[in-house]
Amino acid sequence: MLVRDAMSTLILTLGPAHTLRQAATLMSGRRVGAAVVLDPETSGIGILTERDILNSLGAGHDPDRETVAAHTTNNVVFCTPEATVLEAAEAMAHGGFRHLIVLEGGGPVGIVSVRDVIRCWVPARRTVPA
Repeated sequence: MLVRDAMSTLILTLGPAHTLRQAATLMSGRRVGAAVVLDPETSGIGILTERDILNSLGAGHDPDRETVAAHTTNNVVFCTPEATVLEAAEAMAHGGFRHLIVLEGGGPVGIVSVRDVIRCWVPARRTVPA
């Protein structure tokens, strides 16, 4: 199975100037654990995860003053839609992260998460006849 078949194509994108509260509100509203951070000044692509927000709050930072830029991971590992789900899972396991941005043509086209991988590998629940 390919990443193309497993990834979510609904991507939440944030700018570096968003506050962590804004990011958390948007992520919660869309029920996603990660957002792609696009910085138009550097043409860079980063990722902000729920763990990044949690770590900031745990450190006592003010979510209304802290910006996404201060908590974005910029040295991101990417994959393509043509990568296998196994390759994506190996990248996440070796890198110690749960989300992988999917790039095609130089831009983000999706995100694949550990949850997406599990859905691919675990068969759907079977209903038992009554």
